[in-house]
Amino acid sequence: MSITKEKKGELIKEFKTSDKDNGGSAASQVAVLTERIRNLTVHMKNNHKDLHSRHGLNKMVNRRKKLLAYIKKNSVTEYEDLIKKLGLRK
Repeated sequence: MSITKEKKGELIKEFKTSDKDNGGSAASQVAVLTERIRNLTVHMKNNHKDLHSRHGLNKMVNRRKKLLAYIKKNSVTEYEDLIKKLGLRK
């Protein structure tokens, strides 16, 4: 259900915006949140009455939404590339 350190490191390495980026950039945060959301969505399909997990899922989705809005405000091309890479908004 949770994301492993190795998977998180791979995502950060793939989506980092500079050489010094250790996961703090908005793009890498969105990538990690997307992976966590996908994992938790699978859990919620099997455990639909788990309200605590649903609350956490909603918080993650809203955080990702805010980060994506920030990226879109600063660079529309970076936003569109990120959406394509992550497979969001089909």
